[in-house]
Amino acid sequence: MKFFRFTYWVLFAAGIGCLFSCKRLIPQERENIGLEDALNVQVFTPTLGRTTTFFDIFSRQTTTYPATFKILNFRRRSGAPARELETVVPVSVWKQAYTGKETSLQEIENKRTKENHQLFEIGEHSGELTLWAEATSALFRSQPDSGYLFDLEVSNSGGRRYFQALQLMPLKAIPAEPSSIDPLTGMSTRAFVYPSMVNMKGDSTGRELSAGDLQVYIRKVDDGGKNENKLTIRFLDKQDRFINPDKFSATNWATQVHGFNMVKNATGVTYDVAYPIPLAKLKTLYTTSSGEQAALRFSYLRTVIGGETKENYLGLNFRIFEAGNWEIVFKFVNDNPRFTND
Repeated sequence: MKFFRFTYWVLFAAGIGCLFSCKRLIPQERENIGLEDALNVQVFTPTLGRTTTFFDIFSRQTTTYPATFKILNFRRRSGAPARELETVVPVSVWKQAYTGKETSLQEIENKRTKENHQLFEIGEHSGELTLWAEATSALFRSQPDSGYLFDLEVSNSGGRRYFQALQLMPLKAIPAEPSSIDPLTGMSTRAFVYPSMVNMKGDSTGRELSAGDLQVYIRKVDDGGKNENKLTIRFLDKQDRFINPDKFSATNWATQVHGFNMVKNATGVTYDVAYPIPLAKLKTLYTTSSGEQAALRFSYLRTVIGGETKENYLGLNFRIFEAGNWEIVFKFVNDNPRFTND
């Protein structure tokens, strides 16, 4: 009997001990750096002057995530250090989501803040590479220059791995689109772009106008040192005379631009705006269906032969990346639009 009691207490003590110690005997899962992991992108060609983020850079196979990512050894093709890539400056970031329903510039600006960031950086745990809009042609080399090289380190407690000699080859800044600026040379082949239009008839010729009858100029203008952020829409006839925007009588001017304090007169329509335009890739009242571009549409109604009333309109999808005082001018070159009934 004494033997059985002794055995019982031995087993009981062993069981209690196991509760505290056996856990340590179970092998813990070890983090791993996978040799099979690869890069989906090795040459990066962002456009200067706009924030560009590269997602899904890594083909994740057996590496344990989250891992830690670092950029190492910024250099030029000659091997000389590229200190400009390490420059830290204040950049504009969203601290609250932009919705497109903001009712004032102040409400928009309250959703943004300035943070210090390296102009070209990688998310510490996301692995996403970002070139900030504040990286300009004045700071960075751009094509046709051969650009830069850099290395990436991926690490966790299981080890680290290096991807070497990745290429950063920025394109020259294009402040607004559509544009005929060559991103390699920075030179423009023409000063204007073409719009879209439907049902617009020439006043003197009576023929239907096409995009070739209209030139659109997207240009930054001197504001006398005021440093204001504005956007003005203007219309010119073939004699370079202003067309009163009231002629486009079916236009909803409040939804043309996400702007404020609209001033409309015989020479144009001006809005106070926040840049870039559009502010985010988000479908709103002011954008295309993808949200990638702002969308203008100016229309008026005209009764044609037979008594049918038709909507006549012209439009433009565009983007502006650089803050300042901008204007978009629609210039009729061959014939003026007919606003009266047939």
